[in-house]
Amino acid sequence: MQDVVDYIVVGAGSAGCVVANRLSQNGQNTVCLLEAGPVDKSPLIHIPFGIIGLIREGRHNWGYNTQPEPELDNRRLYWPRGKTLGGSSSINAMVYIRGNPEDYNDWEKAGNPGWSWKDLLPIFKTLEGNERGSNEYHGNLGELNVADIRSANPLSNVFIEAGKECGIPTNEDFNGDSQNGVGFYQVTQKNGMRFSSAKAFLTKAKFRSNIKIYTETHATRIIFNGQKAVGIEVRNSSGEKHTIYANKEIVLSGGAINTPQLLMLSGVGPKNELEKHGISVIHNLPGVGKNLQDHLDVTVMINETSYHSIGISWSAIPRTLIDIFRFLFQRKGFLSSNVSQVGGFVSLPDDPINRPGIQFHFLPTFLRDHGRQLTLGHGCTIHACQLRPKSRGEITLNSADPMDHPRIQPNYLTHPDDMRDLVHAVKWARKLFGTNAFAKINGGEVMPGKSVVTDEDIIRDIRQRAETIYHPVGTCRMGADELAVVDSNLKVRGIEGLRIADASIMPTIVSGNTNAPCMVIGEKCSRMILENNTFKKTYGSTANVETLSEATL
Repeated sequence: MQDVVDYIVVGAGSAGCVVANRLSQNGQNTVCLLEAGPVDKSPLIHIPFGIIGLIREGRHNWGYNTQPEPELDNRRLYWPRGKTLGGSSSINAMVYIRGNPEDYNDWEKAGNPGWSWKDLLPIFKTLEGNERGSNEYHGNLGELNVADIRSANPLSNVFIEAGKECGIPTNEDFNGDSQNGVGFYQVTQKNGMRFSSAKAFLTKAKFRSNIKIYTETHATRIIFNGQKAVGIEVRNSSGEKHTIYANKEIVLSGGAINTPQLLMLSGVGPKNELEKHGISVIHNLPGVGKNLQDHLDVTVMINETSYHSIGISWSAIPRTLIDIFRFLFQRKGFLSSNVSQVGGFVSLPDDPINRPGIQFHFLPTFLRDHGRQLTLGHGCTIHACQLRPKSRGEITLNSADPMDHPRIQPNYLTHPDDMRDLVHAVKWARKLFGTNAFAKINGGEVMPGKSVVTDEDIIRDIRQRAETIYHPVGTCRMGADELAVVDSNLKVRGIEGLRIADASIMPTIVSGNTNAPCMVIGEKCSRMILENNTFKKTYGSTANVETLSEATL
């Protein structure tokens, strides 16, 4: 293990893989990428349908649980997060969604210049290798392969017809000029296989002599020299400790849970929280761990009578065997499916035009407890989530032991508008299942069930069954106020040599899946680092960009 490098990147997830790739690309910088999980060799990672197994197993999954949630009947919610090369992009449903343009315009309005939609769209396009080709919204030359679904389940088309029957327009591109509508999702796959951030950005990078990638290496503490971050203390799978030093900068890309935890373990965070656990305060930064946001999800399920769904039954055995061979020889069939092939976006009553507040993921199967609870028979599930929750939670510490899981308190539904919006979401899902399109195969509602009728009934059911749809963000918020953790250059406020590039920097959650936005955060961070170093090399480390004339620049 190298003792000194130019840059250390902590976390090989959606953003971290991008950062490590870019910083090592010119061959001039030495880079160390640290990942707590193992290498991404498991077939469950690369076979898209393997997501069902990855949600359940623990080797590639942190398997977090929240604290009891007061508004959800004091339940502890299961929070799976990726723990391998690629991070959560190696265990997610591969849906390629950017969010809504106004999400990013709001970031800029909150005091973050350079983070508007017009600033970020070119970066999305640069990273994207869309198999449909390039246009004003898409690129086709980037490292991240984006593809259409290879084997559409017949029930996915039924969902689209149901949407049309409900007056929802068909949308062939949720990342185009409008987000509203129902349609097929594009996915981060290539030739029927998962295309994670590790696949996209480390496949070539890992052979460079100037980058070292260490797996099963847990970052336990940031090392400081005064107020400057200079190194990372790590622990390997055998429990041995080692310290790696950075000549230039350290980038934290551990995600919305692990990044604030590492900061607090290292003495950067709310003073009272650190002192509670006997941690010496390096810098009192009260916003660390605050502002936690997530998409809470509620499901509606029906029995399905055509047996086109993915289910457990004697009649499913022949098709399963056929699809195994289809996957082996053609990379098609249900094993190439991300399961959630189609979905949509619809508006809540108070939503602005073209900024929908509800997202659907349709699954041609039963899905209970994240797939950990198997259900016999055949069914369909609509996941419905509210896209812009107003409730805010926090990440704190359980102890000063870096091997302990942090304390996760999402505080779901503590703002009353969030429950109101989820009730709307349930009614929309029921409306879709109640269409003529589904009538031929609808064998009756399983969940919430016929006894759940009134708004009060729906609210009780939400409290009993709602779960995360895996989009935690915001715990190291970007901004210019006292509770902001990083500035618009992603530098940790009050600390030198330390930046953050992951979902934790989002001031507010995006209106959709978070994987693609995290990659853009990683790319933008890399560009700012490299541009800053080029500036210093040209004008000197003491030069101030604001004092240089426009002609000079």
